[in-house]
Amino acid sequence: MRRDRPPFFYRGTEGIRITVKPAFLRERSNPLLEQFVFAYHIRIENVSGQAAQLRSRRWLIHGDAIGDSVVEGEGVVGEQPHLLPGQVHEYRSFCVLRAPQGWMEGSYRFVRDDGSSFHAEIPRIPLLAAPQATSN
Repeated sequence: MRRDRPPFFYRGTEGIRITVKPAFLRERSNPLLEQFVFAYHIRIENVSGQAAQLRSRRWLIHGDAIGDSVVEGEGVVGEQPHLLPGQVHEYRSFCVLRAPQGWMEGSYRFVRDDGSSFHAEIPRIPLLAAPQATSN
């Protein structure tokens, strides 16, 4: 297994496949100020036979220093993508923790064209700040 690539995390619910790739942003973090910045790339695929629109999100963010916080809102990064069968929506975002480790998980609420709704689970994403590299 290659160590230079971060892991991907997958979850599928109701024909919506969610893939998450986290990354620690060392250059944007400041451990002295207890600021550890993590980016994540999300890929949402509609692998079902029905269209669905992402309407809202709910994230549970856990940082070892302060516990849990919840982030809720409409859409993702200002969008409410409508995904036809086979379509993909991707976006990037970030969060800031006060400790070098924690995790995120959550769900997206989707509404199908027939008016039915469901929650697609977002897999738990471990957030781990990589240790500083030392030079020899």
